[in-house]
Amino acid sequence: MLRFIVSLVFVSAFTLTICGQNVRITILHVNDVYQFAPVDGGKRGGLARLLTLKKAALAENPNTIFTLGGDTVSPSVETLTYKGAQMIDAWNAVGIDYAVFGNHEFDIKTPDLLTRMKESKFKWLGANVIDSKTGKIFADTPPYVIREIGGIKLGIIGLLLPETKQTSSMEDSLTVTDYCSVAKTLVQEMREKGKVNAVIGLTHLSMAQDKELAKCAPFDLILGGHEHSLLQSSSNGTPIFKMTADARELGKFSLNFNSAKQLESFDWEIIPVTDKIADAPEFAPVFEKYRGLIERLAVYVGATSVTLDALSVSCRTKETNIGNFIADAYRSSVGADIGFVNGGSIRADLTYEPGVLPKRDVLSMLPFNNPIVKVEVSGKIIRQLLEHGVARSAVGEDSEPGRFPQISGVRFEYDVRKPAGSRVTSVMIGDQPLDDAKTYSVATSDFLVSRSGDGYTMFKDGKVVGTAATAPKDSDVFEAAIKNSPNSTIAPVLDGRIKRVN
Repeated sequence: MLRFIVSLVFVSAFTLTICGQNVRITILHVNDVYQFAPVDGGKRGGLARLLTLKKAALAENPNTIFTLGGDTVSPSVETLTYKGAQMIDAWNAVGIDYAVFGNHEFDIKTPDLLTRMKESKFKWLGANVIDSKTGKIFADTPPYVIREIGGIKLGIIGLLLPETKQTSSMEDSLTVTDYCSVAKTLVQEMREKGKVNAVIGLTHLSMAQDKELAKCAPFDLILGGHEHSLLQSSSNGTPIFKMTADARELGKFSLNFNSAKQLESFDWEIIPVTDKIADAPEFAPVFEKYRGLIERLAVYVGATSVTLDALSVSCRTKETNIGNFIADAYRSSVGADIGFVNGGSIRADLTYEPGVLPKRDVLSMLPFNNPIVKVEVSGKIIRQLLEHGVARSAVGEDSEPGRFPQISGVRFEYDVRKPAGSRVTSVMIGDQPLDDAKTYSVATSDFLVSRSGDGYTMFKDGKVVGTAATAPKDSDVFEAAIKNSPNSTIAPVLDGRIKRVN
């Protein structure tokens, strides 16, 4: 088993002198895990390997629990067919203990999510997800749990990011309340009554929000999600961690309590989940159950002669070659002036080396099955769309803003030193400057138009040409564009559509 300890300098900031320690509690953590099979060509991830690591951790310390930082039932290729059931089967096989709702849990319809929750052998948390029809927490989930393990009582609170309405298909009757005020109330309730010896925040927030949360209430540790890369930070003396998506690493966090049940020290390991780790045989039934779909997804679609950059951090921060190709495909499919793709809708979080592109790759990049609609808007709204797209792109605002645009038929420059809302300094439509008074047609996902996804409310002022019901689906448009390329082989390039001025 390959392991390494991350940043001993960082560890020292949180490790106190151990004196009279008699209970050690281990928390295993992953987040944003969209598929149970290994990723990166089989080299990383895989829940069968996680189960092997969990068994080893339990053998080392029976006082071990396993948490999931949200985003797992959606989006994925398999969820298009199974509505997330495949991930619940997988997590039940691994044997996790607690999961917080991620924004993408709400991509599937509420009845399907409720069914997934009933199928779960673990507990879901989300203290700030409220059902307005009842005034209670969604699905009657508890505001927090108190887990007694080794004689120590851990309070665990689940909190979801407030932008969920704009980044998912959450139904109108559900709301996400302020995580800070909820945390203040619940942490105070647990600590004042002496119910717990430590409080853990299990969150699906941005890192900036996690840091704010640590200032709102006294947490001992925050284990998060939402971002897809390995992140470690601290705020108000509270360590904060997130793992790389799709279980590429397993976080192993140890809380050490003395004989007075006081938390005295904290240490951790980040364990790479690689092909050097054997699959746990207990996981085999999950592979077998879904083998048929896995084989169907191996069907050939086309190929790429260049490396495709579908990394989340790329598609959400800069022009990418795959973003250009998809935006071009959208634009061509409905005959629009402009193709507009929210970077957060490109999901694979991978680079694809030159070679074959099977059906799985197509659906992994665009798994939402959203209709591509044609909308007529003014040049003024085009400018507003671009401003909104870069409104969270300065350092410290959002490391991976899903609203960031990938575009076709447009070139623009923006200056992150300027305030949000006035960053776009130049816009060209084709070879002409943008005319605020002119009407342009935009090809984009109906998610942005009908649901104002990623906060794109300005599409509401446009005129939809045709209906979403008869519009082509995003992955179908993408697949057709690959097949229609010469020899079904694509070679998208960067051509200066987006320029960032620092």
